[in-house]
Amino acid sequence: MIAVQTSALSPLLNKLSGGDRRSIGQANQVAGLVLQRPALFPQLIEGLSNSDPLIRMRAADAAEKVTLRRPGLLKPFKAKLLRLLDEATQQELRWHLAQMVPRLALSAKDCVRATTALMHHLEDKSSIVKTSAMQALVDLASSHNELIPGTKTLLTTLTETGTAAMRARGRKLLRQLERSHK
Repeated sequence: MIAVQTSALSPLLNKLSGGDRRSIGQANQVAGLVLQRPALFPQLIEGLSNSDPLIRMRAADAAEKVTLRRPGLLKPFKAKLLRLLDEATQQELRWHLAQMVPRLALSAKDCVRATTALMHHLEDKSSIVKTSAMQALVDLASSHNELIPGTKTLLTTLTETGTAAMRARGRKLLRQLERSHK
């Protein structure tokens, strides 16, 4: 991953610096600012590649919160988000990317790329990354019907062999898929 140095931080990203990984800092306030001024959104995306892991983590958190309400803001950054989904190693960045990528309009090729990356996320040491990847796979299957059979098979396996969190989430996601695709 290409990291941007923190020396020339924008005022927006500067609000995301400092403290430690146990805190989201001002991510909620930054998300609120960006929702009011969407022209600031590219700065959050820039923060996903910052050399400071705290800024990366909080920029991802704020971007995820913003795009929950305004998913269209992600469109110009599809290539970067898919690349980061492939390459990111920081767990907080991985789980927020898993939440955001299904909000993109993906071609069949992009969908295969995202699905492959998310399958690798299922091997992460973090339970949050694993369960976020499971949710993302279901979200992708919801808009790409050809993924439904494989996703159901995977979830069935994970409800039998995964961690406790994966088993519980897998059961819930299987019910969600069943309800939405009868």
